[in-house]
Amino acid sequence: MAQNIHDWLNLLVRWAHLITGIMWIGSSFYFMWLDSHLEAPKPPKEGVDGSLWMVHSGGFYQVEKYLIKPGFVPDTLHWFKWEATFTWITGFMLLWIVYYTTGGIYLVDPNIANITPTQGTCIGVGLLAFSWFFYDLLYRSKLGQGKFGNAIGLAFVALVTYGLSHVFSGRATYLHVGAMFGTWMVLNVWVHILPNQQKMIDATKRGEVPDYELGKKGKARSVHNSYMTLPVLFIMISNHYPATYGHHLNWLVLLLLIFMGAMVRHTMITNKKEALVPAVTALLILMIMTNPKAAVSSSGDQGPPVSISKVAEIVQNRCIQCHSSHPTDDVFKVAPNGVMFDEMATFAAYSERVQERVVNSKTMPLGNKTNMTDEERTIVARWISQNIHR
Repeated sequence: MAQNIHDWLNLLVRWAHLITGIMWIGSSFYFMWLDSHLEAPKPPKEGVDGSLWMVHSGGFYQVEKYLIKPGFVPDTLHWFKWEATFTWITGFMLLWIVYYTTGGIYLVDPNIANITPTQGTCIGVGLLAFSWFFYDLLYRSKLGQGKFGNAIGLAFVALVTYGLSHVFSGRATYLHVGAMFGTWMVLNVWVHILPNQQKMIDATKRGEVPDYELGKKGKARSVHNSYMTLPVLFIMISNHYPATYGHHLNWLVLLLLIFMGAMVRHTMITNKKEALVPAVTALLILMIMTNPKAAVSSSGDQGPPVSISKVAEIVQNRCIQCHSSHPTDDVFKVAPNGVMFDEMATFAAYSERVQERVVNSKTMPLGNKTNMTDEERTIVARWISQNIHR
């Protein structure tokens, strides 16, 4: 019963996270696009900074951007804030459900660091708090202005990613970097963007000229958020791609993916196509790095023939606890992804996936919970090569 409740919480919170994330990132994309496409109104209109006509769903819309003036307060003003808030709340709940309440099976890997799940949880939560204060203080300071500040910020992200990869499992490393970005993004909204806009509105209510620099500062943080969106979206789905988080240089793979996502977003914001060159370069490097042939050093036809009974023994000792019609694992009560190795014919049918997860990336067994040895992985690889790939 407890496992069933846990699974339903995972499903419902993940669904809510996806919905609110679409709402938040969608509005961010829309307003960034809108700002870059506004045109001077013809004829000129007092107080209007830019205007744009659009068509959608059979309707025609005119949008105008204003610099608010003393005494000008709209009767109805729509704020975009709860999308960000609930995206972060559901994201943190999901982090807690998947990584902090499952006995560390996704969080820690004894082959990487000898830490307990509780220690891992403290490190993860502490990172979110500490990283925000570093990021915020950096960009509040004179040191954080311009390209030099961005270089420091990127160096910090690289240091965190590298450090986490030597503490957490690869999968948990990726998700915590994503959670760090998400925390920066939502606090940008609540600490900078919304308060600055409210201060401008309050000034107009008093009949004063608002401080337009507040709007510029809020916009700067909004731009930061926009550059983080594509990397965060990848990280949200990264658990489906073990070739990335399971790579022995997974921290470098993630940094290249973050860089690629930021460059693509830069192209979308500025319409400067030359930013696609470094993005494509990063993609080519990633494709070469994650090439399975380069990752496998022990597989192949080398060595004596491997019998099916030998592989079946390994499957029985290392895999069947989870991947069975009746799992005995303390966490998984249903076979993950419905994959069951009760019959060796099924194991053979999944040989390509087994090669990727067991041999290349070594991300299965999960957290190496059943202590599969490198020798056993070599035997499995040899059997696949001798009997499946011929």
